[in-house]
Amino acid sequence: MEKYIRTSRDGNVAIITLNRPEKLNAWHTAMRNEIIAALAAFNTDTAIGAIVMTGAGDRAFCAGQDLEEAHGFDQARADEWMTEWENYYRTIRTLQKPLIIALNGTAAGSAFQVALLADIRVGHAGSRMGQPEINSGIPSVTGPWIMKQMLGISRTIELTLTGRMMEAAEAHALGLIHHLVEPAEVLPKALEIARELAAKPSVAMRLNKQRFCEVSEEGFVKTIAAGRRIQMEAYATGEPARMMEEFFKKRGHSITK
Repeated sequence: MEKYIRTSRDGNVAIITLNRPEKLNAWHTAMRNEIIAALAAFNTDTAIGAIVMTGAGDRAFCAGQDLEEAHGFDQARADEWMTEWENYYRTIRTLQKPLIIALNGTAAGSAFQVALLADIRVGHAGSRMGQPEINSGIPSVTGPWIMKQMLGISRTIELTLTGRMMEAAEAHALGLIHHLVEPAEVLPKALEIARELAAKPSVAMRLNKQRFCEVSEEGFVKTIAAGRRIQMEAYATGEPARMMEEFFKKRGHSITK
């Protein structure tokens, strides 16, 4: 039963819609598990040739990690958390079919990372992207690894340490957003690209994607290991919880338990 996402089909293209618009589609463990299950099912479905992922509403593709969930983590939970991210990212990395992201709005933190792990990204002028985790007291590990492959070390350092969000024009100029269209055309354009890719020879598509995964596997494994060490150290200090509490207080409510 899908509670936090919606799935549908458009011919031989599968569509996954993140469906927590009241939370800017921020994900928690249960939501990620639904996404993983949907991706795995479509990956083995011979009637599906490509997958599109988008968000409900017109404000955000996904705001990243739901801070209400992450606020109460301790060292042990932080380690489990990294296993969850490893499973999620590995599911995306090992897809045999192309994944297109329809950026209907903001993609922040882990959502920015997921968007970059996909194959092609379509957005509009309001599709902001970035790695603001430092502002919540969460150190960034997987994000910089993904960004470095696409942007080089200089821009990766700047984005990671400032936590700033890039406007769509900058993300497009950097090649992070491949197509900029009008807001109403984001999903149609993503579906158009998905249909084009679904029509490609399936064996060549699978092997191409397999090779992209292979050439970055060593770095991925090392990054996850570093993530375990670094997140456990961060949560042991209590800084993430303090910063997240400040974040919520500024918005008028507390999540102290």
